[in-house]
Amino acid sequence: MKILSLHILLLYFCGSLSAQQAFTNNGNLQLYSGASMTGFGNFTNASTGTLVNNGSLYIKGNPTNDQAAMAAGTGTLYLNGSIAQAVNGAQPLKTYNLVTDNSAGITLNNNLSVSGAHTYTTGMITTSVTPNYMIYESGSSYSGSSDARHVNGWVKKIGSTNFTFPVGNVTYERAVAVSNLSASSEINCYYYKPTQNIYNLWSPLVQIKANEYWQLDKISGGTAQVTLNWNHAKVPMDNVIVTDIRTAQYSSGNWTSTGGSASGTVTTTGTITSSAISTFGPMTLGYTTFPVPLKLISFTAERRTAISFLTWVTEYEENVDHFDVQRSYDARTYVTIGNVTARNTGIRQVYNFEDHSPLNGLAYYRIKSIDRDGQFSYSRIAVVSENDNQSTSFYVLNPARSAITVFNKTGQEGQFEYRLYTTGGQLVSKGNVRMTNNGGAVLPLPSVTAAGLYLLELSNAKITFKQKILVER
Repeated sequence: MKILSLHILLLYFCGSLSAQQAFTNNGNLQLYSGASMTGFGNFTNASTGTLVNNGSLYIKGNPTNDQAAMAAGTGTLYLNGSIAQAVNGAQPLKTYNLVTDNSAGITLNNNLSVSGAHTYTTGMITTSVTPNYMIYESGSSYSGSSDARHVNGWVKKIGSTNFTFPVGNVTYERAVAVSNLSASSEINCYYYKPTQNIYNLWSPLVQIKANEYWQLDKISGGTAQVTLNWNHAKVPMDNVIVTDIRTAQYSSGNWTSTGGSASGTVTTTGTITSSAISTFGPMTLGYTTFPVPLKLISFTAERRTAISFLTWVTEYEENVDHFDVQRSYDARTYVTIGNVTARNTGIRQVYNFEDHSPLNGLAYYRIKSIDRDGQFSYSRIAVVSENDNQSTSFYVLNPARSAITVFNKTGQEGQFEYRLYTTGGQLVSKGNVRMTNNGGAVLPLPSVTAAGLYLLELSNAKITFKQKILVER
């Protein structure tokens, strides 16, 4: 590869220049307003060189700056290579405006400083572990950041204006903001997963958000407020009451509340702003009450041809190990007939299970949710019978309100006994009713019968009929 070395004491660019070779500036290189320079190879600004960009400097290779006290100029630096680029050098690379437009990404092995406006067009910016920083000087700004283009690493903000750090982890941008700074400050920020030391808590906090936190380090300055946020679609949020959310800071070995009043919905998005703080450090969301680790929204059972088809819907799965599917024929003794692995995505999930066993009268089903620490909880009970999938000998008006109306299609007349059970197997009412062929009967409901699902059983010496009944009030 050819190398173009610039040794001229003072070189003015008033038009445009393109070079495909790697090039080094050892002299005085100034781009005036309206001028542009495009380098298709690597660009080095040597320690003996002086670079002032008041125009447009396009670098498609790796820029290296060794010039001490480099001026930001008034122009725009474009990092727009087609393969991965790296910013190198012993001294910070400074620019007024910056456009990052490289879908392959840019790695900062040196500090990159912006004094004007930074436009995120395409690609991620990743800082090295040294650490090196994406620096926003006092009065600077940025636009265009998103999940696909932000800083995966350290961001430094200098000044006294409100600022939102465009940080994330490549998959998602998880920005955090500072506001109401009492003095010009220098604050560094990094986004981390998962949260550390989650059991070191100081009252009134009883738990913190375990799957993300922000490292905020104040190098200099006064007080500020910090605004944290959650986005359930990106990083699952705990199922807590919004009014019980606080900002939390890790200080002196414990997570401590730094106040705030949250707004939003835990199933979607929300924000909370801390009280004014003077010391910084790791920060995340804290809770003054325990979150519910799993919400079982619904559980239903349906009898199909020779199959009991079970469906349950969950939200906020976190640290759930699996679900045991349990069956009983007497609503008292349950046995596990299968299990399903939990997905723990944090978003709403639908599970299904098929029981191919023949029924022995009524079958009662429930779901046992078992956490990774061994704790468990049960769903409501669902009931099925083989009658649910057959042409019935009785016809029942469903739903029922003050009474249950039954029509007899058995071809038999005479006395029938009826019993009404809850889905949990508790007897609600019973009695006897005389029925004629193709005739009807009204079975009274006790006035205290609550709305819900019940099981009706009608029988005589020859026939036993069972049907689920929905009672509305």
